[in-house]
Amino acid sequence: MEKILFIINPKSGVDRVKALKGLIDKHLDKLRFDAEIAHTQYAKHGTLLAKEAAEKGVQVIVAVGGDGSVNDIIAGIKGTGATLAIIPKGSGNGLARSLNIPIDPVKAIDVINRSKTEKIDLGMANAQIFASNIGVGFDALVAKKFSKSTRRGMLVYSWIVTKYLWKYKEWDWDIEVDGKRFSERAFILTVANAQQFGYNFKIAPVADLQDGIFDVVIIKKYPKILGLFIAIRAFQGTILKSKYVDHLKGKNVVIRHPQLSMMQADGDVHECENEIHVRILPAAIKVMVP
Repeated sequence: MEKILFIINPKSGVDRVKALKGLIDKHLDKLRFDAEIAHTQYAKHGTLLAKEAAEKGVQVIVAVGGDGSVNDIIAGIKGTGATLAIIPKGSGNGLARSLNIPIDPVKAIDVINRSKTEKIDLGMANAQIFASNIGVGFDALVAKKFSKSTRRGMLVYSWIVTKYLWKYKEWDWDIEVDGKRFSERAFILTVANAQQFGYNFKIAPVADLQDGIFDVVIIKKYPKILGLFIAIRAFQGTILKSKYVDHLKGKNVVIRHPQLSMMQADGDVHECENEIHVRILPAAIKVMVP
């Protein structure tokens, strides 16, 4: 019997936590798993809980939450041999969607019961680990504003995008991909390991979590009136066909700007230096998938 730990953020609401516990108790295969549940109490507590559990021999650690929660768990179990599982309960759920993990919690628990695993790549941006993507353009600004909102969901996210779209001023970035250096004025500059930000917004529709290489997607400065059309392309998975989008692949990426101080990694905002070095970690973690 395998030991499994579900790490839940209780700030999601008492009733919601009770409902999740009920679903786990009802649907998890008790003949296969010996389950425990832990609750985070402060920022990055999930990383500590996951690390301690993995060191004690817990074989499967489940991130119950969104991309930020998943990122915390990954940081705790990378290099330990523990397997990651996900019950998506966040807003965008970009990594879960990229892995085709069901948003429905009962179906996500069934994925755990089936216990099919694959190894996926991770990325490091300076000292910050990430699974889906990092970005330093408009997406980082939106992530910052979204993190300060007391409400969640697609409508709130769309409102923030619309509000700040017209105000945003693009920067001229110094970019290096596998030694090739160039400059570009970019609205969004993303180094992607997975396909999407979340909400099925596919910023890198051909990205592969197992190919050992990043997809660098640059949305160049464009007429803001065309923003909706670029967004539609992203939801349709055709954003790379836009004339305002450049797409490169590489294992090592450097991003520079003298005023750079903030990036988003898996949807969470982090302070950073004015030079970010991004490198791939091939087949770095084992995750349960459908």
